[in-house]
Parts: sequence; C-alpha cells; structure tokens
Amino acid sequence: MVFSKQESEHVLMGMECSRHFEERIDSYFKQKAMYGTTHLSIGQEASQAGLAMALSCDDWIVPTHRCHGYTILRGTDMQKMFSEMFGSAQGICKGLGGSMHMTDKQHCNAGSSAVVGSGVPLALGLGFAMKRQGKKSISVAIFGDGATSRGTVHECMNLASVWDVPLLFYCENNGYGMSAPVQDAVATDNIARRAEGYRMQWKSCDGNDVEAVYLACKEAVEYIRRNQKPYFLEVKTYRQNGHSKSDRCEYRTREEEETWKKRDPIVLFEEALLKESVFTKEELVSIIQGADTKVDEAASAAEKTRGQSLALDEAMKYVYAQEDSQPVDNTPILHKGSYRQAIHEALDEEMERSKEVMLIGEDIAKYGGCFHVSGDLYLKHPGQVLETPVCEESFTGLAVGAALLGQRCVVEIMYGDFCTLASDPIINHAAKIHFMSAGQLSCPMVLRAPMGSGTGHGSQHTQSLEGMFASVPGLIVVAPSCPKDAKGLLKSAIRSNNPVLYFEHKMLYGCEGDIADENYVMPLGKADIKKEGSQVSLVCYSHATQTCLAAAQLLSRQGIDCEVVDLCSLRPMDTLTILQSVRKTGRVIVVQNSPAFGSYGTAIVSSICCDPPTLSLLKVHPVLLGGKECPIPFTSELEKEMIPSVDDVINAVVSII
Repeated sequence: MVFSKQESEHVLMGMECSRHFEERIDSYFKQKAMYGTTHLSIGQEASQAGLAMALSCDDWIVPTHRCHGYTILRGTDMQKMFSEMFGSAQGICKGLGGSMHMTDKQHCNAGSSAVVGSGVPLALGLGFAMKRQGKKSISVAIFGDGATSRGTVHECMNLASVWDVPLLFYCENNGYGMSAPVQDAVATDNIARRAEGYRMQWKSCDGNDVEAVYLACKEAVEYIRRNQKPYFLEVKTYRQNGHSKSDRCEYRTREEEETWKKRDPIVLFEEALLKESVFTKEELVSIIQGADTKVDEAASAAEKTRGQSLALDEAMKYVYAQEDSQPVDNTPILHKGSYRQAIHEALDEEMERSKEVMLIGEDIAKYGGCFHVSGDLYLKHPGQVLETPVCEESFTGLAVGAALLGQRCVVEIMYGDFCTLASDPIINHAAKIHFMSAGQLSCPMVLRAPMGSGTGHGSQHTQSLEGMFASVPGLIVVAPSCPKDAKGLLKSAIRSNNPVLYFEHKMLYGCEGDIADENYVMPLGKADIKKEGSQVSLVCYSHATQTCLAAAQLLSRQGIDCEVVDLCSLRPMDTLTILQSVRKTGRVIVVQNSPAFGSYGTAIVSSICCDPPTLSLLKVHPVLLGGKECPIPFTSELEKEMIPSVDDVINAVVSII
C-alpha cells in the first residue's frame, strides 16, 4: 500500500464523495430539480483521486466539462457546488457557471471548458506564467481521449516542449469521445506515445487503480518540477454512465459495461485495503457512510438556497472586470511620427513600465513583425518579446491562461483574418471567464491584428472582422484612426483588466501625425469629435475616419459643414456622443470599410433609430455607407472600388443635404 492509513482514508473518502455527489446530481436531474445539463464521471474516481494526491495546493488545474470529482478532490465546498448547480447565488460561481464551468480560484481551479480540448491552452498559459514568476508550481491540462484529435492539443504539446513549460498533459482515456469508440476515432493504440513526437516524457497507467494513478502522477509531477518541462500521462479508465444526462448508451453493449463494473475503482481500492489489513470491513463501511452523509448534508443545505439566484442587474456586473483609474494628461507633449511608430512606442513604454507586459506572436523578433511594428523591441526587452510557432489558437489561449495569473500578454496576430483561428480562446474564454467565474478571475490581455484592404493581399488577408468580435459581450474592441489615438488606446488597452481586441488598419501604418508622450493614455469606450460641424454627422472609425475627414474638408469648400465622429472604441460604443452629434445636425451617415450587411454600422444606425428623442430630430433617414458585399479581390482596380471612397462620402452627403 503506497498510502498511509490516514491518506488511505482521505483517498477513499474523496472517491466516494465524488461518486455519491454525482449520484445525487443524477437523481436531481431525473426529478427535474436541476436545470440544464451535466456530465458525470462515475467510474473515473481513481484518476481524479490519484492526481489530486500527487499535486500541491498551489498547483493549478484546468478540468474538462466532466469536472465534479476533480473539483471536490481539490477541496471545494460541496454545498457551494450543489448550490451552483441549483443556479443559486450561494454557488461557487454564484450560479453563473453551472455544472460545466465550476471555478474555484482559492483552490487553484481555473474552471472547466465545455469545448473539447479548449482548456489545454489555458493550462499552458498558467504553467507559462508560474515559470515566469519563478514559482515551482505546475499546471495540469485535463482532457479526454476525444480531445487528442484536436489541433490545439497538438499545438500546445509542441509549444510546451519548445518553451519548456511545466505542464502535465493529463489524458483521461475512458474509451469514448462522447459516443465514438477510441479505436474508431484515434489513429493509434497508444495515445501517450504521441508525446515522443514532441520530445516529451510520457507514461500510461491503469486509471481504475488509484495507487497506480498516484504513483504515475507522482513520477510525472516530480519530473516536471525538477526539469521544468512538460510531461504526458494517459490514464485508462471507463465512465459507467452516459456522456450526458440524455445519453442512453446505445453505442455500447451491456456486457461491456458489466465487465468494467467488475473493475470499479472504489471496489478495487476497498479490496486492496482489506487485503493489506489497513481497515476492517466495518471501518470501510463507516468511511463510505461518512462520505455519503457528508454529501447528503451538503445537498440538503444547498436545497434551501435553490431559489436564491442573482438578479439580472447583479449578474451583468460580472461581464467586465473593474478598471483601475488612469491619470488624465490633458496637455501632453507632442511629437510627429507615423501610426506604426506610435504603436511601437506604446509597446516599448509599457514593457519598460512593467515586466508583466510581453509581446508574443509570429516573426516579431529579428524579422521585426510582418508590418515592421515590433522592430528592435526584442533587443530592448529581452525575455518580453517571445516568438511563437505558427499556432494562433494555442498561443492566444496561452495568453488567456497567463492573464489569469496577472501576466499581460500583447498577442500579435499577423493578419486580422487569422483571428478566426484564435476565435475559441477569444470568444469562449477571454470574453467569458470573468463572468462565468463570478469575478474570481480576470483576463487582462490584448490582441493586436492588422485589418482591412489596400495592400493587394487578396481575399484571405484583407477582411475587416471587427464587427464580428464587437458582437461578443465581455470583449473590448478598439480601432484607432491616427497616430495619437493608436498610442493612447494601446497603452490603455495594455493597462485594462479586460480582454481588448486592438485592430490596426494596414493602410494607416504610414499615416503621419501627432504622437503624445509616455504619460498620455486615451480612455477606452469614448468617441472623439475629430471635426465639429452643424449640418451632417459622419460617424466612422479606423481608416474610414481619414476618408471622412478628407471628404469633410472638400465639402466645406461647398459650404457644407460636416461633423466627423471617430468612434475609436467599438465596444463599448459611445452611444451618447453619437446621439448628441446626430441631434445637433439632424443628419447622419455611418461610414465603414466592412460590408454593410450584419455589420457594426447597423448597430450604430439601430441605436440612433431606437432613441426616440434623436429619431424625432432627424431631417432625413440615416445612411449606412459600407464596403461591397464581396470578398476583397486581388486586382488593384477592383480592390479600390470595394470600400467607400472620398467621392462616395461626398456624394452621400450631397444627396441628403
């Protein structure tokens, strides 16, 4: 017996608590006393307990959606877990996470992901952050056999090995990826051996033997701590229940299930304890009954809070983390420079200001960045400019995970189009983690991405996708139009306690103008009146702002006075400034480079038309001037016709005056 008597009692108690907790959960769902869905792990308790026993209290875990056992065995209050599943404000995440998203910062549980394999990059980021902070703690990415077919898992294995991240890849192979048998879905009979392709140590063990799991985990954890390198461990187990509450297990036989029940991990451990005379049968019964009683008492206490859900206004307070106040510099010292130089200066000054700020992405060191923004920063800030392999989803997910521990990564995506590759960590984690954890965790990170056409790069390198991301609550989205704003907004974005998507237009990199000194920061969520006027409001952002300013200057020669409202931030939208301008002029044209259908501009027009005082003052209907409903073509002549020109804006203004 590898455990002492006291440890054996703790392990058996934990395994039975996990089992009985899920039995109670199953009962509640069958009685329709709980809402939503759940994923049980009955039969997998040894893999949970063995890992928990091998970890230190300051090691972080990122479980799967089958997370209850891990959460219990890490020490989370079961009453709060039951309350969470009842949707109660007394829950561990105040009822905002539910079964699949139980976060417990106090016990170093970053919360589980409902997307298969999606939590692995976060665990990578946690390990990366702890190593940078000089800690000997490790992180654990828990995932199933089905996740090993996902690209991001392989990306993370490669990146963890290249960067020597102290991360345990913990694969629970329970034989099925939902309903797909592992032998039909995975092109190997030894998942763990895949680690050899990433220069990684690996092992597999019997996941129903808690002692075997513990010894394998102990060996892996000690290796990671000693060498500060990743390790891959596969535990082979079996879930006795279906994938979810509605699964009738029609894809497997009853004979198979009975065979595995004979290897029930709790029964096997009890038999081992009896065989080695650690406990008598009566003592084992007492331990099991004690665990069941503990679970039942937690369930009964939670039932009393069942109706205590958060009010909607209380829940919405967790969409964004509270921002720190920033000093206001109303008289900055200005110098001339380009949009590209402004972004470079902001990165330089913020990395100098804090070692927690780092720039990560592809080709950002000696190459200087695809658009030469990073330049020589890798020489000025060694260790803070980190080049990555080509793996957008995973290094963006790493940035999210690192942000949970206070690191402030600025992720550079080479082209804005490639944000689609990183959309999972952006949309499902960065945007939601503060909300789902009820404020336990925040995600202070920035994602920079060049957008827009005008460079002849064709349809897959010239899209403007800002409207897609601006529709996601929890994200802040900015799109500066000039050098001064580019620097001021990026500095604010880096200092923000929330995830910020910073879209820089490729056609603006050479734009010259004023740049403020290092003390100037520009508030997020505020529009800027670039030119005051009285007859028509031109509402715009990014490159379209320069188009509108040029048009306004020409129109002024015709006696037409335009007001140019540069949004600067798309989310949150500065609706008040927009409405005040439109009420003053009585006319509005929204100008954007992206196609009009389903775009950000439609949200602007909607906000105007849905505000009765503003609508009543309109002299003519709003106009939305957007790009053509077509992918951006390569041909230079056609590319120029795809977005609103100065003449297009002038003609639109003249038509409504």
